[in-house]
Amino acid sequence: MRTVTRVAIGALAALSLAATAGCAKDPTPAGGGTAAAKAPAKQTLDQALHDKLPASIRKSGVITSVNTGSFPPYTIAGSSSAEATGAATDLLTAVGQILGVKTRQVTVDGLSGELTGISAGRYDFAFGPVGDFKERQTSADFVDWVQEFVVFAVPKGNPKHVNGLADTCGARIAVQAGGSAEEVIKTQSKACVKDGKPAVTVQSYKDQPTSILAVRSGRADAFFSSEAPLTYFVQQSKGQLELAGTKEKNGFDDLYQGAVVPKNSPLAGVLQAALQKLIDNGTYATIMEKYGLDRNKLDKPGVNLAKS
Repeated sequence: MRTVTRVAIGALAALSLAATAGCAKDPTPAGGGTAAAKAPAKQTLDQALHDKLPASIRKSGVITSVNTGSFPPYTIAGSSSAEATGAATDLLTAVGQILGVKTRQVTVDGLSGELTGISAGRYDFAFGPVGDFKERQTSADFVDWVQEFVVFAVPKGNPKHVNGLADTCGARIAVQAGGSAEEVIKTQSKACVKDGKPAVTVQSYKDQPTSILAVRSGRADAFFSSEAPLTYFVQQSKGQLELAGTKEKNGFDDLYQGAVVPKNSPLAGVLQAALQKLIDNGTYATIMEKYGLDRNKLDKPGVNLAKS
């Protein structure tokens, strides 16, 4: 594994310019990729991995992955879930081919619904990527396939000079409700007050479309979230937005994102092995680079890599 500071956000949910996640098509991908690029090569069935799947999946021939809607460039919404594109969608299709099962995607409202549904057995897993945190590993296992960074999306010119957490005192910061970024920014607000500075005005939204629109409309000074999707939308903003704080840890240590499976499920080992095959045959790199995610690649997948 390459040595690099990694940070990720726990709340990976809808990111779109539409007002409601997953109900409208996203614009053409930017940042080094295009959804119209040649589809990845079809994968060969690995019968040994297929035989290790839970009996219910082998019987139905279908594996159900839950998500929280559009999250470019990982999941780029179409008019229906069947028309979604993106790095996660392409990789999930390839994983299904290796395992010899059809893949079905279900969209729910919010990360809590996603994780609760997995724990309750309503869905087989979430391909994600979802933030892997030590406390989450008590109720689920993570098959990590992405590294991520948490930064700020700000209006062009960064008028409030938000270049890191220390600059957020007195600022209006939009975050995804229930995510790790929300926790970090609330902790920072307390630190601001302790230091005699104005508190952060934390604006918690249920989805990322609302968060990014808050910045574009001037209701928020910055949106604190994952770098990959923020890069996508900054590039789609036609010069209205830019990234800030890209060289700072911003309250996060090394952090990973990946698929979420029920605790102690055999799916963890199966998915890890399938992803490793995609890395070994070059499909993983092709898909990640197709969507401008070269910086987010891992050298190999791992289970529960988060240490904090």
